[in-house]
Amino acid sequence: MSVALFFALLCGLNVCCGLKEILESYKVEFEQREVDVESDEPASDDSIDSNGLVSDKCMRCICMVESHCNNNIGCRMDVGSLSCGPFQIKKAYWIDCGQPKGDYKTCANDYSCAYNCIQTYMARYIGHSGCPKNCESYARIHNGGPRGCTNPNTIGYWNKIKQQGCTIYS
Repeated sequence: MSVALFFALLCGLNVCCGLKEILESYKVEFEQREVDVESDEPASDDSIDSNGLVSDKCMRCICMVESHCNNNIGCRMDVGSLSCGPFQIKKAYWIDCGQPKGDYKTCANDYSCAYNCIQTYMARYIGHSGCPKNCESYARIHNGGPRGCTNPNTIGYWNKIKQQGCTIYS
């Protein structure tokens, strides 16, 4: 049975709205945001917000754990696939964030593009993960994928994030 036929049957039963509305509800827009990459100091105030879903402080902790925020780290093998840039983004992650800049390695190795990719990825998955919108959830999703915040294998990663000075509320 095709997906369109399946949804048509469901809609006939008043189980859902139209296919167009369903597909649009999963659409995530990529918005470019300027970020300061010059500062080597993490934000000192837990309440600082990035105007994105993930706070600047939480993003900085993720960056520090992934690469010590090394903008020149490039790509390296990690668990059988390439991870690139200061946030060590994998190609599937980049695809899920909307394929900004049209090239995986170019985006992942560009701090601003990678930063915005993470914001978009989190906006896409946090509502489906069953986890609260907080730094712990974002870090564990970054490390373990869309449901990483529920995966016990990402607890060690969260502990590394906390060692960088982040808390659940960062």
